[in-house]
Amino acid sequence: MSRLLAALALLVLMLLPAGPAAAELHSHPGDNGTPVVRSLESLRDLDYQAWQLVAYREGEPGGELRLRVVGYPGRVRLDHPTELIVLSGSHRWDLPDRTLENSLLKSDGREAAAEFDLAPLLAELNKNRPLRLQLPGVFNELPVPPFVVKEWRELPTYPL
Repeated sequence: MSRLLAALALLVLMLLPAGPAAAELHSHPGDNGTPVVRSLESLRDLDYQAWQLVAYREGEPGGELRLRVVGYPGRVRLDHPTELIVLSGSHRWDLPDRTLENSLLKSDGREAAAEFDLAPLLAELNKNRPLRLQLPGVFNELPVPPFVVKEWRELPTYPL
C-alpha cells in the first residue's frame, strides 16, 4: 500500500506544472577585472520572439546600472540611438540608449544588442510589479515578470 501511495505521489509531482524559473544575481569579474553583478533572463515578446535581458552593475554598490537587450543575431538589427519604453500601469519611463558608450557593442557588427540606462527606472520603482518593455520598430511588448523586477531592484545595493 505504501509503495502505491509513493508511486502516486511521484506521478502527481511529475504532472504538476513547474513554476517559473527564477533568475539569480551573479557576481563575477568583468572583462577589465572590475567586478560585475548581473541578472540574466531570457524572455519572449508577444510575437514569441526570444530576447535576452541582462541587467548589470559594474563595480561597488552605487555604480552605473545598465539593461542590455539582446536579440538573435541575423534576425534583428537594432539601430541607435533609440529609447526603451517601460510601462507599468499608468507609469511610463523612457530609458536612454547607451549602446554607443560601450566599446564592445559599438564595434559589434551583428547589431543585435542595445544597452540602456536602468537607473531612472530603478530610482522610481518601489514594488516588484510586472513591466512591459517596448522598443519602437523592434518589438511592441516584452513582458517582464515580478521576480525579474525584484532582482533588478536589488542590483544597486547587492554586495560583491
